[in-house]
This record gives sequence, C-alpha cells and structure tokens, in this order.
Amino acid sequence: MPKKRETNVTQGITESNLQDVIKEVVSNTPITDVHTHLYAPSFGNLLLWGIDELLTYHYLVAEFFRTTEMPYSQFWALSKREQANLIWQNLFVERSPISEACRGVITVLHKLGLDTSSRDLNLYREWFQSQSLAEHVNRVFELANLKQVVMTNDPFDPVERDYWHSSMELDKRFLSSLRLDVLILKWAESVPMLQAWGYSVEPNLTEETLSEVRRFLSDWVQKIKPIYMAVSLPPSFEFPEHSTRGIILEQCILPVARYFNIPLALMIGVLRGVNPELKLAGDGVGRAEVRPVERLCEMFPQNKFMVTFLSRENTHSACVSARKFRNLMPFGCWWFLNNPSLIEEMTAMRLELLGTTFIPQHSDARVLEQVIYKWAHTKQVLIEVLKNKYLGLMHSGWKFTKDEIQKDVNNLLTNNFWRFIEVKF
Repeated sequence: MPKKRETNVTQGITESNLQDVIKEVVSNTPITDVHTHLYAPSFGNLLLWGIDELLTYHYLVAEFFRTTEMPYSQFWALSKREQANLIWQNLFVERSPISEACRGVITVLHKLGLDTSSRDLNLYREWFQSQSLAEHVNRVFELANLKQVVMTNDPFDPVERDYWHSSMELDKRFLSSLRLDVLILKWAESVPMLQAWGYSVEPNLTEETLSEVRRFLSDWVQKIKPIYMAVSLPPSFEFPEHSTRGIILEQCILPVARYFNIPLALMIGVLRGVNPELKLAGDGVGRAEVRPVERLCEMFPQNKFMVTFLSRENTHSACVSARKFRNLMPFGCWWFLNNPSLIEEMTAMRLELLGTTFIPQHSDARVLEQVIYKWAHTKQVLIEVLKNKYLGLMHSGWKFTKDEIQKDVNNLLTNNFWRFIEVKF
C-alpha cells in the first residue's frame, strides 16, 4: 500500500502558520489597480484628495440623507466644507461610523497616522492642508502598495480634454482608459461636439458618420494610449441590438479595439438617477442579463472583454460565462458590491469556478486616499478566503510552497491583468 501522506504539513507550511504566510505574501505584493476615477497630479484639481473630499464622497452623501430631513437643495447650496461638517457630525459623532464607507474614512486616518480618537474635524483638515501633494501621492501609493492605477478618461469632458491637449507630463504610475459612455449612451449630445472638433458626423448613423466615429476613436487611442476602452451600461443592455447604442458598439468601438488590440471593459447594471435629487449619489442597481456578454464573446472572438456586474445576482452567471470564453475577464467587486461580506462571497466563488484566472478587485476610488482603505479591507478578505482554499488543498494532500502562493497572488493582484492586456487572440 502507498504510504499515507501527511495532510497538515506541506513543505514547511503548516495549518498553524498558513495564514501568516498568506498575510505576508498578500501584504507585500504590489498591486495594479485596474479601475479608478483618480487623476494624475498633472490634471490639477481633477485629482480629488483630502478629508473634505473623503467625507463628501457620494457613498457618504447618500448615507447622510438617511439621518436628516434637510431638503436636498439646502444641502447642495452649502460649500463642500459645510457639507463635510454635516456628514462628520451625523455619521461620525452622533453615530458610530460602522458602515463600510464610514469605516473607510477611519481606516484612512489611522493608516496615515492620525489620532482617530479625536472628534475634531479641523485637526484632520490642518494635517491634510500641511501636506505636499507630490509627497502625499507617494505616501498613499506606498501605504496601499500600489504599483499603478488606471484612470477613467472621458474625451467628452471639456476640462479633462484641455489637459490632454496641453503639454503636461503624466506620472507613469497613472495609466489611461478611454471612457465612452457619452458616445454610446448620449449620441444626440455627442454629435455637435464631434462636429465642433472637425468630425463629419450627423445624427443618422450613415456610413460616413460611422467612419468618422472610428476616426475619432483611433485619434484618441493614439493620443492617450489607453490600456482599455470602457462603457458603463444599464441592466437593459442587449446584444445584438439594432439601436444607436448597438450600432456604435458593433461597427465603431469593437473594430477599433480589435485593431489596436485593447480590451473593452463592460460595466453593467447601473440605473442612473433613481433619485435625481441626490445627484451622483442617486444611482441605483438593476439585475442584467449575462447572455449579451456571451454573444459578444462568441461573435467577436478576437476582441477582449473585461466585465463586471453591479448586481450580486449576475456574478455567478458571469463566472460560468468566463469558463466558456477565454476572451472574457471578470474583474472586481464594483460599487455596491464593494463590501467585505460580498467581496468574500464573490472571491470564494470565483476561485472555485475559475481558479486564479480572474482579477479579484479594483478600488473604483474617486478620492486619492480611498485606495488606502479599499485595498486594506480587500486584503483582509483575500487573506481569509485564500487561507480556506489552501487549507482545503492541504487536506486533499497537495503539497505547495510559499513561492507557489506568491505566484498565485502575483497573478491575482497584477499579472492576470497584464497578460490579458497583452494577449492577441
């Protein structure tokens, strides 16, 4: 009979030290944050940072309005500092900051070395105001252990557009992506802008118009060198679809993405303006169909698609779809799914269905310091999930080393993304 293998020891790793090994590896592995709303410092005021920006983040704005009868218009008439004062008082002083968004602010303050026993908001303001932005960006990247972040770059935003047409020098840690929501979802608004920029388009999608849209996309790919293109789509998204949205996607975006060998990131499930009075905080979530994504992968096998859904109910189906199409990469726990309990569930499910061939998280950060808490909280979950999976392997008799764990974590936090970006089907 073959000798029975030990199930509690695997090449120096034991059940008792497994979590410590994983924690060390995850903590020390540099991260590529594949989707943020941050900007490089050379974009000036478009880069949001500091305590008032953290407190007026739209997650906290929505939570604040659950605690007050203040009219929406009265709140929006206040200065950002005054809004931050109200949110701090209602969510951090009168109540414990136990929600994920509130806890995130506390994690940021703690990681930056500030006294979280203080309830004096002005002390935090003074600290942030005393910081050199360049040094502060370096500190934030170091605390989050970020190697690079991918920005969200909108060619239809007039302020951002002016920066791209200037001679600014871009921090190489900030990579670009080409966001196309206006083009694909607001065609009527796009037409006069494209015309003003010298593109011969008209409201009807004629062959000349489609050709000019492709020229516009090609010009911007060459100008900003995006890592991928991206669109945020409602839960009603269908494909194929004989609509302006469907035609522009199929005849303009996909051919240009294929030509330049860059993925299209599909972010599906947002219901815009469920409560318009909340402004940016007023968007909701809807359950989408995964079948349109499968059709895209099937009909365009040479295109690469990154996909994240906003509804928890879609994530299982998307995992199954990724098992069928190698040109499909699931990524992150987006927006309302970026909560530890859901991150844990989604990451465990993805590991069970896809092994280590997905991108477990992105920060979606809009304020610089948010990357500190979003990655700190994600790492806590990832360590626990990986511990359980490796423990299962250990009990099944598989022997593995710390170097093999390191290889897996490298793939999850950086390498899977870069391999997918570089592959050409």
